[in-house]
Amino acid sequence: MSKTRIYSWDQLPDVLTAQDIADIFVLSRKRVYELMQIHPDHGGIPNYLVGSSKRVDKPDLLCWKERLKEANR
Repeated sequence: MSKTRIYSWDQLPDVLTAQDIADIFVLSRKRVYELMQIHPDHGGIPNYLVGSSKRVDKPDLLCWKERLKEANR
């Protein structure tokens, strides 16, 4: 099974999985889950549960990324 490579934010689905985020940021899925365990006020990725699976809304991920960029300036 071949996975379609994502090249822009516009191509992302509205609701992202840990694997989607790992692919986008070239991180391990384990590291993404670790970031999801941290409170967003302390740099963690905002997320919510759908059943037992964690999900992230695309606008929340974009805000998270922008906050990281601002913190590193």
